[in-house]
Amino acid sequence: MPTAMGRKTSDAAVTELPHAIEGEMTRVVRVVGGLITGMLLAAVLAGLWCGVTSQQGLLTDVINGLKASEVGFAIVLILLGSLVEGFGYGLSLGTRWPYTRNIAVLMVHGDPEAAHRMVATLVGLVALALVILSPSVTTISGLSLIVVTALFGMGTLYVLAGRAPAFVHGTHGLLAYGVFLIYLTALVYPGLNFWTYLGAMSALHALLLAVFLGGMTTGQRGFGTAIGPFVKPQKASQWTIAAHISAALLLVATLGWMMPAYPVAFYLAVTQIGVGFLLSHAVNLKPKDPGVLVAFHQSMVLLMCLAIVLQWR
Repeated sequence: MPTAMGRKTSDAAVTELPHAIEGEMTRVVRVVGGLITGMLLAAVLAGLWCGVTSQQGLLTDVINGLKASEVGFAIVLILLGSLVEGFGYGLSLGTRWPYTRNIAVLMVHGDPEAAHRMVATLVGLVALALVILSPSVTTISGLSLIVVTALFGMGTLYVLAGRAPAFVHGTHGLLAYGVFLIYLTALVYPGLNFWTYLGAMSALHALLLAVFLGGMTTGQRGFGTAIGPFVKPQKASQWTIAAHISAALLLVATLGWMMPAYPVAFYLAVTQIGVGFLLSHAVNLKPKDPGVLVAFHQSMVLLMCLAIVLQWR
């Protein structure tokens, strides 16, 4: 009876969310966090290198450097989000958004959610600088996407607390990849209209559908809840993951049909199917903190995006 009562109390705390629910600061969290910090510094250095070697005039050099860093920052932001999910930090700051009084201190101490929000601020500031220095459809669209992504990011807190639909979580992930892609294409293909490009890229359509349904899967199960093994889906979270698996298979089929256009992305997508099954097993074993597989799963998606964009002709 005490165990059952304790579980009910814990469930109520998550639902009502009167206070933050902190994740566990393990050695793995610190190591992965250190790697992501290194990537953040690498993004800064990449921007400096791109700006110095551009040699197209001071203003253009600065713009190119900012674009390069923004791509790196967007990657770091997505990976930090996966670290938050993978190690149970989704509600470490409660529903207080975007900042708490001691958010900088929490970031220094290694809280991934605090770092996630601070890097999101950095992404927004760089986007604003790009709009000021080079106003265009691309830069204005990029800044707009960041603002909307941030608002949906606030909504994900309520999804995890059971107060908002899973659609909000899926849309947040989709928009985050939209931010990454818009600055990546601006860097690699200057002058290209991103929306026209995106509309013609069926490979990205299939990938982004899988991203959206992956976010829906996380949102549908909520904070610290297992999906459970199944053959025939019985509840909403199982139906959602079944749809996500179908989207992953559709991505493999799409890239396979388009071969040899995107060979790297195709083989990554095939491998990702296996990673996804391992991740679903990890979620059922440790639903609150399934671990580093979440970050690895997102890394694979980022690599697929890079492979598709960079191999486009």
